[in-house]
Amino acid sequence: MSGPFQALLDGGARLHLQHGPIDLIIGAEPLSGGDRGRAFRAAAARFSTVLDELVAELPLLSTEISAASPTPEGAVARRMDRAVRRFSPAFATAMAAVAGAVADEVLAAMLAVGPLARAYVNNGGDIALHLTPGASFSLAIAGLDGADLGRISVKASDGIGGIATSGQGGRSLSFGIADSVTVLARDAATADTAATLIGNAVDLPGHPAIRRRPAAEMRSDSDLGDRLVVAHVGPLSAGEIGAALHAGADLAECYLKSGLIAGAALSLRGSERIIGGLAETTPIRMEGMEHA
Repeated sequence: MSGPFQALLDGGARLHLQHGPIDLIIGAEPLSGGDRGRAFRAAAARFSTVLDELVAELPLLSTEISAASPTPEGAVARRMDRAVRRFSPAFATAMAAVAGAVADEVLAAMLAVGPLARAYVNNGGDIALHLTPGASFSLAIAGLDGADLGRISVKASDGIGGIATSGQGGRSLSFGIADSVTVLARDAATADTAATLIGNAVDLPGHPAIRRRPAAEMRSDSDLGDRLVVAHVGPLSAGEIGAALHAGADLAECYLKSGLIAGAALSLRGSERIIGGLAETTPIRMEGMEHA
């Protein structure tokens, strides 16, 4: 595997970092006295060893987390572990938080070297976010067919540090049938875990139109082993779509009430459920963070 790649985009306004499966788009707006270039250099320096650190602990990170599980050693791995443990006893490995945790770690490195008015690290749609008072971002959700599902604005006063999306057609396998589940939370690793678990809950167990296969048959490197994941979703009635979304929304409501998330948007076959603060914006439309 080749080493980390980096390139400045849009005349230096954004930074692209890529290494193996990790692909980041980073933006930063410095406060007075801040330095975007310095922030980008810090991001690139921290990113340079992230993949090797994760690979070194992959067997542990790919094992179901329990009360008896050892704590990993790497900084990103510890972020993953902490995020997933917040949702115990739900089944998950630390890999449920990997994209968000990488984004959180790189953002933290940027903030450590100088003041930024707003900044984001977008790891394939899982986003770590920093906003100072008066700053905001526009966010976008797209359906499996590319349809625009909605848009919201996140302000500094909302206390949102992470946005993540999970569901069918994404980078990860799912136990559920949601087209997409987007979650807002205090950090990207927490949002990433919650989106995965809520997406798993959007389901119709035993439904004949839903075909499932062992995860390892679909992806040999899956951390889900022989557990059955959704491989295909056939025709569903409006009532069945509503029932599946209701199951996911119930779990999202539990996470909201416990303070784990700030809001969630669930989508399946053109129907949506909005939970928490996102309900204040109707309809939800989301657009790329870097264009906010």
